[in-house]
This record gives sequence, C-alpha cells and structure tokens, in this order.
Amino acid sequence: MQLPPEGSAGQAAQLLLGDAVRVVSAFQNVAAHHLQEGHGIECDVLVCGNDKDARAEVVALVEDCGLRGFHAGPIANAAAAEALTSVIININRAFKCHAGIRITGLEPVSE
Repeated sequence: MQLPPEGSAGQAAQLLLGDAVRVVSAFQNVAAHHLQEGHGIECDVLVCGNDKDARAEVVALVEDCGLRGFHAGPIANAAAAEALTSVIININRAFKCHAGIRITGLEPVSE
C-alpha cells in the first residue's frame, strides 16, 4: 500500500485546491467492475470531506445510484478508505471476485 505524502488522494486534492473548494472523497472501495456494470452492486460507500453539506450531497448521489453512502468524517479519514483499497484488491485476486465493504450492525431502514 502506498499513500501519497499528504495522506490520501483526497487530502492531496484539498491541499492543491485550497480550503475554499469543497473536496469530497468517495467510491474508493467499489470495484471498477461494479461501476462499469452499473447494477448488482452490494457494497457501501464511505464519504469523506471537511464540509458536512458537501458530504451530504455526495451521500445523496450515492443513494441515487442505489447504494448506501456513509458520512465517514473529514478528508483526513480518506486515508483509511484509500488504504482499504489495496486490501480489497488482494482479496479480489485471491478469491477471483469483486469484493467491497459493507457496514453492518445498523437497523434496517424502513421504506
């Protein structure tokens, strides 16, 4: 696993663009295969960013895609989400699958 000196690609973007720009990091842990198919995605999306409203907008977009999005805190937390990517890639190679992450322990949302 190699993360950039800034801690994550999200943090690097935030540093490059400045605090006036609302940077949000998401979808690192969703297999490209799933995104290309556009259906049957059974994983969750961690959404990191310093601006709570910007995170909420991205969570809403994630949900519009039929996935569950989770506020995962400030952009500094993107390092943890990005680090999981290399773990998931290794799992995918070992099991010849397209694994993702799933947040458990939550009460079902009634519709």
